[in-house]
Amino acid sequence: MSVSVVIAAGGTAGHVVPALAVADTLRDRGVHVEFIGGNRAEATLVPEAGYPLHQLDVKGFSRTDPTEAAKAGLKAVGATRKASKLLKELKPDVVLGGGGYVAGVAGIAAVRRKIPLVLTEADSHLGMSNKYLAKYAKKLCLAFELDGIEADNVVVTGRPVPPPATDRAAARARFGVPEGEPLILVFGGSLGAKSINDAAIEGLANRSYHVLHACGTRDYDYLKPLLPKVNYQLEPYIDRFNEALLASDLVVARSGGSVFEIAAHGKPSILVPYPSAAGDHQRGNAMALVERTAAVLIDDFELTPERLRARVESLLASPDRLRSMGEAALAFARPDAAEAIAAEVLAAASAS
Repeated sequence: MSVSVVIAAGGTAGHVVPALAVADTLRDRGVHVEFIGGNRAEATLVPEAGYPLHQLDVKGFSRTDPTEAAKAGLKAVGATRKASKLLKELKPDVVLGGGGYVAGVAGIAAVRRKIPLVLTEADSHLGMSNKYLAKYAKKLCLAFELDGIEADNVVVTGRPVPPPATDRAAARARFGVPEGEPLILVFGGSLGAKSINDAAIEGLANRSYHVLHACGTRDYDYLKPLLPKVNYQLEPYIDRFNEALLASDLVVARSGGSVFEIAAHGKPSILVPYPSAAGDHQRGNAMALVERTAAVLIDDFELTPERLRARVESLLASPDRLRSMGEAALAFARPDAAEAIAAEVLAAASAS
């Protein structure tokens, strides 16, 4: 019997990339996969990966502006109706909620149509949609163990990531890193992280190590004139990002879902949690690695060029510590996460 799955995921690459990793695993098993999404990262990433994308007009709820929250609520009502019509047409055996606002409305539509629902949560904080939908889901697949989240339908799978790159010499050659020279990889997400961008481009300028800095599309134009003259490569975005991780010796980053990609490559990291993340989940993500001695944390309000440089150079001066941090990161990684979630999706399909 052929199985059909609809994956609802959207917003940031942090939601879409893990969903695509599960989709690839399902497709390899002969499953037909289509996506429901919005008009953000998924609008490019999903078609590029070879999957049909059905788009909804939906946005997040403002926690500070009642007018904007009301507008988002009206959009959600219309998006839920459209999602219900799409599910009626597509007739999936299972809907997988991969995160983002669109996963909430598609999940509600799936419940109303009595289509089995599987949910994923990529962070150390249960999102608003998942809190509401968890009791209706066949399985809730968590990236982290969460305090107070205990139920028969909860399983900790880790967060799916693309397969790690394996040819380090080729990866370092791609970025022009000389043999024996340490590489610091700096990034803050698809848009970038201004505090990290500012601290890195000043604090890590013209040093003896090489810096590869993915600053995001938003900040690239203002940062480019500040580009250091020596050993510093600034990019708005890096495709085949797993090669950048493999080439690096130390990572400086936010602590969204990308902590699992860092861990999958066994890389030590300096993590700067985004202070306004919902439920402060980026701090929780970071602490999962800090408590395992795989990372060190700098609070965003304490991040300065001088402090970042001192922390980077202190770690580079301790190769044994870097090695042990990398080993701890690799031990934390869950390379089988996509397979585990795919198995839950197929189990839900066979039980329906």
